[in-house]
Amino acid sequence: MPVKTVLATALEAPVAGSFRDHVRLACLSGVGPRLRQVLLERFGSPAGVFAASPHEIASVDRIGKKIAALITQVDDSTADEVIGLCRQQAVDILVAGSAGYPGLLLQIPDPPGLLFVRGKLLPCDSLAVAIVGARHATAYGLKIAEQLGASLSRAGYTIVSGLARGIDAAAHRGALAAGGRTIAVLGSGVLNIYPPEHADLAEDIIGNGAMISEAPPLAEPYPGAFPQRNRIVSGLSLGTVVVQASERSGALITARMASEQGREVFAVPGAIDCRMSQGCHQLLRDGAKLVGNVDDILDEFGPLFATTTTAEGRTVRSPAELQLGEVERQVLDAIGQESTTVDEVIDGSGRTASQVLATIGVLEMRRLIRRLPGNRVALA
Repeated sequence: MPVKTVLATALEAPVAGSFRDHVRLACLSGVGPRLRQVLLERFGSPAGVFAASPHEIASVDRIGKKIAALITQVDDSTADEVIGLCRQQAVDILVAGSAGYPGLLLQIPDPPGLLFVRGKLLPCDSLAVAIVGARHATAYGLKIAEQLGASLSRAGYTIVSGLARGIDAAAHRGALAAGGRTIAVLGSGVLNIYPPEHADLAEDIIGNGAMISEAPPLAEPYPGAFPQRNRIVSGLSLGTVVVQASERSGALITARMASEQGREVFAVPGAIDCRMSQGCHQLLRDGAKLVGNVDDILDEFGPLFATTTTAEGRTVRSPAELQLGEVERQVLDAIGQESTTVDEVIDGSGRTASQVLATIGVLEMRRLIRRLPGNRVALA
């Protein structure tokens, strides 16, 4: 269906001017996340950018006359076409800071101003781990990526990757096979699946998570889009696991961005004579956490940026809570944010004194609670 026809049938509700301006700015060719930030810092909002004169725009640092001309020439019809297409194709548009926009992503230095989403992002997706690596992975790498994707999914984590050939696809498939959630971050538009042979995988991901991109829905992939995409992969995640990577792999860019964002970085070792393991060994030399099994990942995560809700509806303050058994959960639930006596924990949990005392020791080791004077405990 032509876009103009889509507009006639899909644009039934009015489009707020500020929202249209956000979309209009996102559709500008040549204006990436860094330039977008520079423009917004100077003019305050997308509407302010478009109200500025070409001379004012060109005077901004890193913005030349060519980009200034592009900005002043783009009109509302471009944004309306994109909005209409998204409505017709069930693509959600999330503005940074709006309801549904991932909170973890807002913590990075250069969050996308706009996300195009096919599928659904849920609160539980803030408990996410990225798994990335080589496109030309070995059988060993593909097996490990799929196993880690499945194991982390069973532990309650959403798996984030880039839908690329090799490790990315294996990680997505592992999560899906385990009945978990997974998010694919694209370097193309969400209505232009790349690589095309992953169209069926993309549909499975949409049904059990989401496909997202900061590029307009029909955007073609280009080399520079993938490093930009990688910051979103790491930014959505508590940590990034690199399974296989050569010394020049794009997965190392994701790992570097994760480190710069204050997130954990993990690497899977491999054979010393395998080219696809050289990047992982380099990360390990530089301080990445070695992954021998899934517990090496699970044991590293500290408190969350903000309390979240699991897929089962349980409130979680720390990823370590995902590893608790039934008794541990009951004891933790009986402990308040402020001082709670051990006797109150025994009464509240319905467990014996010996069970509670042993469990308190476990919860303290996992940094979920803290002991206080007077035989009291509190949440950490």
